[in-house]
Order: sequence, then structure tokens, then C-alpha cells
Amino acid sequence: MSNTGTEQSVENAAAGDTAEFTRLVESHRRELQVHCYRMLGSLEDSEDLVQETFLRAWRKRASFEGRSTIRAWLYRIATNACLDFLERNPRKPTDTGQSATSGGRVMPQAEVSWLQPYPDRLLEPIATEAEPDAAVVARETIELAYLAAIQHLPPRQRAVLILRDVLGWPASETSALLEVSVAAANSALQRARATLKQHLPERRVEWAPASDPTEQERAVLRRYIDATERADLSGLAALLRADARFTMPPEPVWCDGRDAVIAAWAPTLVGPNALTDFKHLITRANRQPAVAAYVRWPGTDTHVPLGLDVLRIEGNQVVEVTAFSPRLFPALGLPSTL
Repeated sequence: MSNTGTEQSVENAAAGDTAEFTRLVESHRRELQVHCYRMLGSLEDSEDLVQETFLRAWRKRASFEGRSTIRAWLYRIATNACLDFLERNPRKPTDTGQSATSGGRVMPQAEVSWLQPYPDRLLEPIATEAEPDAAVVARETIELAYLAAIQHLPPRQRAVLILRDVLGWPASETSALLEVSVAAANSALQRARATLKQHLPERRVEWAPASDPTEQERAVLRRYIDATERADLSGLAALLRADARFTMPPEPVWCDGRDAVIAAWAPTLVGPNALTDFKHLITRANRQPAVAAYVRWPGTDTHVPLGLDVLRIEGNQVVEVTAFSPRLFPALGLPSTL
């Protein structure tokens, strides 16, 4: 669309053309939801806040004067909507009461009870002719470890960090959005970066960039599924790196080290209360491989959702597992039964 056509569309939307307004804002829905998800750590809350953003934008449509793009205007509204939400619903990461053991730190996922996975299918780029790179989402800004870590930041520091380091906004625009001086915005950014570093895994800088699953990764996933379905604890242990970690939000539970993880999994797989009839599907969330588990309960004919394991794989070993309830299976595009 030409600039003249775009300007006319904006004018029509500002004048109350609901169809034009909807067309303009809907093209930014997915990237705005990712932004809200970073701010809130919750898929469900991010969906609600995108709707709130669009409602506020409609009410304020006449105030859009064209000094910035529609995209930047919507990001400002979304950021403020998230900050208002966090002011009304203050939440702090849970203190696990545990200290770091040798070779690692407490996983932030264990402390962020509201953390939810984000479907990869909602991360697909939605490029436009005017903004071809608008919706590109890098793994390092959407992976679970990063999402959990930034939840430890005060909301306004979180906003500054996301706007500056993720979206690449200049200090002047960031300070204007938050109605603070440039110096104050820069100071908040430095504090946010320092705090973030404390909560990210120590070896995170060594992680490989996101890519399509390699054959090696697919082989690890197949072995993980096979060992689970056969209740093979030795096979699972062989897949885990010695310093592997396991968490299961919303429970403030974490297991640090291969032996601790296997001990946590054992009652589900062996013994009098073990589950014995599993099926699994491979999927992806937060740019990470994931396994959806289904179980058939005694006396029933179908397998129903049990949980989602989001994995981090390095080489041929699993180094991190974050387990979630099956509540978000529909959002991940997973079937209700197998």
C-alpha cells in the first residue's frame, strides 16, 4: 500500500471507520501479544491485554496524529496497559527457600508461579510491506529462562528493558512513554540489566541460536518419549546431563541435578501409583522443543492430556525440563484426546 493509501486508511480509522481500524490493528495482534507476554509471563493474560490494548486504541483513535507509526502507537498503549494491569495485580516471584547448589542457581521458573508456555505457532513472523521485520522473534527473548528472569524486575524496569533491548527503541522514545527523563530511563535500564544477569542461567551465553530441530535433537526427543513410555528410569537418566534441572510451574518446586530429577519422576513411572499407558506428541513452545504427554486411565478407552514438558537440549542430552499442566493444550493446537 502506498504512503498516501496508508495515510488515508489511518484517517478513515481515526474518523471512526471500524472496518479500517480493525484491519490496521489486527495486523499487529501477534507481535503485540508477544510483547504483553514478555511483560506478564502469562499466555492467558497476554491475550486479555491485547484486547485491552485494542479497546484503548479505539477509544483514543482520534488522538493518533501520525507523528509515529501505528505500530509504535500500539506498543505504547500495550505497554501502559500492561503496567496498569501489574499495578492492579501486583505479583512477586515466590521465594523457594532454597539456595543455589554447587554448579548452578535456582531456576527462575521455580519462582514464577504464573509462568505459562507460549505456542511457537503464534511466533511465526507476520511481515508487512512497510515493516518487513516487525514480528521477528528471536529465541533469546522468548525462551522460558529469559521470560522467567525478567519477571524478577519491577514492572517499569521490565518495560524499559524490553523496549530498549528487545524492541530497539531509542532512549528518548522510551523515556517519553514512561514520562521520565532520559537519564532516569537509562538508569532504570542499567539496573534492569544487572538484575537480569543475576537470574539468567550462568551458561546461557553458550546456548546455540534457535533453528529447526536437528536430527540429533529429534533423536533425543524420540529417546525421551520411548524411555517414558517404557518407564525406563535408567534410559531417562542417560539422557539427562549431570547438572540437569526440572521445574513445574505453578508449583515452587525445582530439582537440581540428574539424581534429583529422576527421584522426582520415579513415582509417576514405577511403583504402586505409577501411570502405565502413555502416548506423546512432539511440539514446540518458546522456540524450544516440547513433548505433550497423554495418559489412558484404567477403565477408559482414550488417552487424555497429562502435561507438557518444554525441554532444552544441548548436544545429545537434556539439560532443562519445565513441566506445565495440560490446560493450554488447545492454545498449542494439541488434540483433546488421542
